Parts: sequence; structure tokens; C-alpha cells
Amino acid sequence: MTEHLLLGLQAAADTTRAYGEFPLIGARAAVWIAAEVHLMFAAFVLGVPMFAVVAEAIGIFGKDQRYDRLAKEFTRLLLVAYSATAIWGAVLVFFLATLYPKFWAYLTAVFGPSMWAYAGLFFCESFTLYLYYYGWDRWKYGRPKLGHWSLGLLLNLWGTIVMFIANSWLTYMMTPPRDITPTTDPATIKLWHAIANATWMPINVHRLIANVVFGGAIVAAYASYRFLAAKTDEERAHYDWMGYVGNFIAISALIVLPFAGYWLGREIYQYDQSMGITMMGGFMSWLWVIQAFLIAVLFLTGNYYLWIGMGRIPGAERFRPYTKYLLIVLVLGAIVWGTPHTMIADSKELAAMGGSHHPFLGALGVMSAKNTAVNLMILTTFLSFLLYRRANTRPVVPWAKSGTMIQGAMFALAAGVVLFYGIRGYFVEAIVRIGFSVYQVLAVLGCIVAVTVIDVLMGRGAQSLGAIQWGKMPPRSQYALFILAVTFTWLMGLMGFARSGIRQYWHVWQVVQDTSKYAATPALGYASKMISLCVLIFLTLVGFVFWLGGLAEKSTFVATGDREGGGGGRHVGH
Repeated sequence: MTEHLLLGLQAAADTTRAYGEFPLIGARAAVWIAAEVHLMFAAFVLGVPMFAVVAEAIGIFGKDQRYDRLAKEFTRLLLVAYSATAIWGAVLVFFLATLYPKFWAYLTAVFGPSMWAYAGLFFCESFTLYLYYYGWDRWKYGRPKLGHWSLGLLLNLWGTIVMFIANSWLTYMMTPPRDITPTTDPATIKLWHAIANATWMPINVHRLIANVVFGGAIVAAYASYRFLAAKTDEERAHYDWMGYVGNFIAISALIVLPFAGYWLGREIYQYDQSMGITMMGGFMSWLWVIQAFLIAVLFLTGNYYLWIGMGRIPGAERFRPYTKYLLIVLVLGAIVWGTPHTMIADSKELAAMGGSHHPFLGALGVMSAKNTAVNLMILTTFLSFLLYRRANTRPVVPWAKSGTMIQGAMFALAAGVVLFYGIRGYFVEAIVRIGFSVYQVLAVLGCIVAVTVIDVLMGRGAQSLGAIQWGKMPPRSQYALFILAVTFTWLMGLMGFARSGIRQYWHVWQVVQDTSKYAATPALGYASKMISLCVLIFLTLVGFVFWLGGLAEKSTFVATGDREGGGGGRHVGH
């Protein structure tokens, strides 16, 4: 029966028109906006439940009501955002079915059963979300509270499966299994074969981490909005703490996100080298220059927020002199990462340089230099977190001095490995150079894991130098959180274009050709305008979500003697 259904869908596709038209902006722009805004909301509603469940667990097992309240406030933001996700998803399906009917018929013929599963799981996720939120106060203590937390786990499970299913559709368009040819009947394609394509799992991992970063950035922006609008010290203390938690989660996940990106890029190259060359070495190479500056903004802004935050932590003054050295490393890394390999120059400048490659700067435009720069920036950001975490404590374990020296040696060793393979990469062929990035990544990850374990052990029974004065932050610190949210949203759109644009004039790479008037990959200027428009639409709608969240919170906020998050000298990560 399934085979007859698929054949029927294909037959219907053969008798219908191939493309529709959308007034004013065109079919491609309409689908682009709907898909991008839907994806941004989907990332938000997948990332935020992860924080909520972790925060609620800390509240349950650590018996800290601050985290329970934080989890509930996270979840409140989901209600409107979830509806917006569903609305934009429905708009996207409508646009695809009417503007690209033949392509949509092909996709449904291949993935029909998974689309039914997607819809069913979406309903399950919706019911679980509403039960999770509205049952919060009813199941507040004891075993019922553990049952309520289990609902949060179930919500995350549904959301993750839904994301995995949708990711199979878009990765199939990019890397369909090799034995599929343009004449293959979609009814003969096995569903699991189509789902488990070359880039499915790398995209799953990359998006899972990116959703955490994105959700954390949006939650931090919400907290900064509420901080700036706060009327009492209690509110400012609570939202200062909430903003820190959101930023901590976002930057922590951002540190490991590039490694998932390396995996995805490697799989694209391995699947079809021409796609990789188009992405990294063709006209899209300038996208990576923009990406470099945007990620540099994320690293610089995240560190800037931490350094300002040290002003409210007693004992942090002993670490402040080191921040200027961390800043130097970050700025130099950003400069190297943002240096293009091929310069834009007129004929006189090209003649003076002896070609399109600058004799000095050209050496900074290759991946050996860029991989070295980004790995050193990640190490520097991790060191900032370490200093912030240790700012108001003094270790009392007898081996504290030795432990600190071991940590310093691990940082030096990791940086040495990164620099060695970065320099060595200039003297080997490309295939060997690509392998060097794996050693750099392993050195950085190994350092992060080992230093964290040592620091946790050193922190046991540590002497407190004073309570963190939550709320004692200048307004410019909150603007930094806004910058993080806007930058990461823009970066998501940019990288989405890079992934989708490498298909060029194919709906499904070398299987289903795009024969519409929009077939060619758009110019970078046009793409930048479209991405900016999508970001503007999304952030405007998110601003509305923030406003609604503020309306609900004004009626329920109760000031406490112990300023929310102000009691004790510990904070997230301690």
C-alpha cells in the first residue's frame, strides 16, 4: 500500500506545474524567509527546554529554589515561541507545496512515513510542554516533583527526535546516498537509507550544540531586558544572575561548537570534494571572512561580559591585571581568523603585490593559521571562565599550589601543540594538513576536560572571599548580552546559507535539478540582505515574546530578603 501511495504521489508530481510564483519578492525569497524564521524559533524551543530540565534538576537535588524558579521562567518563554514555531512551520509547508510543488511531491514520496511520524511527535511534544508548564505548581514537592521533572526529560526527547527527522530531509538534499541517480524512482528508495545519509549525524550534533548556544543567548538577552527594566534591587539581582546563567551556557557550548563544524565540513569534503571547494575556496570563501568576524565578536563580547562581572565578585581584583593579556590573544586571533587569503585589489595593487596573494598576509589566510587562531581563542575563553569561577574563592587543599601549576602546564602544553601543528601545516601537503586539525582539537579538548576536573577537586571546601553582589552590574554589561543574541542569530542565518548554497542549481544534489529562474546561488550581497531581514523579523517577534513574559512576571514577582542569587559566594560552575 505504501508503494502505491508513493507511486501515486510521483504520478501527481508529473502532471502538476513545476513552480509557482510569489508576488513582489518571488518564490525563493518567500520560502527563504519562512524556512529561516521557522528554524530560528525551532532552535529556541529545542535549546531552552535543555536549560529548564538541568536547572530544575539542580533545584531538586541541590534543594535550591532559585534554580526551580529559573527553570519555570525559562519554560514560560517557550509557550508563545512554540506557537510561533508551529505557525511558521505551517507557512513553510504551504509555500513549498504551492511554490515548488514538484520538488515537494518528490520529497514527500521519499520521506512520507517520516513526515507522519514528525507530525505525531509534534503533537506529543506540544501536549508534554503544556503539561510540564501548567503542572509546575501542582507537582512541586516529593515524588510528584520527580515525575514533573521526568516530563521535562520527555519534552527534550520528543524535541530531539523531531529535530533528527527534519534534519534527515535537509541533509538528503545536500548528500543523497551515492547509488541514487536522477532517473531513480523515489518509490524504490529505502527510507532509512535516505535518512542516514553522509551528513545526517554531523548536522544532528552540530545543531544540537548550536541550539544550546542560541537558546542560552536568547535567554540571556531576555534577562538583560528585564534587568534594564527592573524597578527593585531584588529584580536586578535575580535577572543579573539569570543573564549570567544564560551567558555561561551559551559560551560553554560555543567553545565546543567549532569542533562539530569541523566534523560536518570533513564529511562534506569526503562526500563530494567539489562541494567542499565551492564552500571554502569558491565564491563563498568570503562568507567565512564574515563568519570569522562574527565569531570573534561572540568570543570578545562573552569575555568582556565576564571581565565586567568580576567587578561584583570580592577577590576578583587579583585576576584583573591578567585580562589585558587575554584580550591581546583574542584580538590577534580575531585578526588572523578574519584575514582573507585572496585580497580584493585593483590592477596597480595586484601588480605591487605580485599577484592576488599578499606576500605576508596571504600566509595568514590559510587554514593552518586560522585553525591555530581559533583554538587559541577557545583556550583563552576557557581561561577567562576559570578565573571568573575561582574569583571569590581560595583553595584550601594541601596540593592547591601544585594543582595550579599542573593546570598552567596543561594550558602551555595545549597551546604548544596547537602552535606546532599550525606551523608544521605550512610544510606538508593538504591531505596531511587537514589531519593536523584533529590533533589541535584533541589537545584543546583534553586541556579543557583535565583542567576542569582538577579545578573541581581543588574547589572542595574552598574558602569564600565574600558573597557575589548580584545586580551590581553597569548597563553596558547588559548590552553585551544583546550583542551576543543578535550576533549569533545573524551567524545562524549566514551558515544556513553556506550549507544550502553549495547545492547551487540542485534541489537535491545531482538528483533533482532546480530549473526555475531562481536556480543559481544568489550573490553574497543579496544573501546578506535576506539574512538580515530574517534576523529582523525573528528578533521583532522575540521582542514580543519578551514583552509577554514581562507581563506575566510582574504579577508574580515577590521580593525576598535574600536577593535572588545573592546568598552565598557560589555561582554556576562552582
